[in-house]
Amino acid sequence: MSEQDMATAEETMWAGRFITAKKRGRWEYVSRARNIRAAVILAIDEDAEGRHVILVDQFRVPLGRRCIELPAGLVGDGAVDEDAADAAMRELEEETGYGAGRMESLGEFYSSPGMVSESFTLFRAHDLQRTGNGGGVDGEDIHVHRVPLARLTAQIGAWREQGYALDVKLLLLLGAGLVG
Repeated sequence: MSEQDMATAEETMWAGRFITAKKRGRWEYVSRARNIRAAVILAIDEDAEGRHVILVDQFRVPLGRRCIELPAGLVGDGAVDEDAADAAMRELEEETGYGAGRMESLGEFYSSPGMVSESFTLFRAHDLQRTGNGGGVDGEDIHVHRVPLARLTAQIGAWREQGYALDVKLLLLLGAGLVG
């Protein structure tokens, strides 16, 4: 997009309950409806066996298959004017059955900025405690995975061979810095 495109008024092409298709100049893109935001959680626990990352998988209709992901959810799903850290706490426990003693914000990120205006706040969950089975709320079919970090690359390869889709945010775990 050029600055010339930004000078053009934004048009709403279509609006649904959760997403809105927009156009500005030559560009078409999608945004979350009603300024809905997302929280994504990097949850790593440690025990005598080592460090493990908590991941989830669920069927994603746009992909037509199950996808391996970091736990995540919408901010405001639980209450109007919900704080993003509170949403991250709620979503982690709902999806994975792990509660966090605290959430540390690692900043705002954009997943596909050439096509989607959506951003998410990435949180690092600390002081994890198992509180239940997870699996999400009614109607969600979320599977929880506790993967040793030392075996993560091999596990991702196995999931790929089994036909799972892989969320781009898994790259966080394969790079340096955020899991330290």
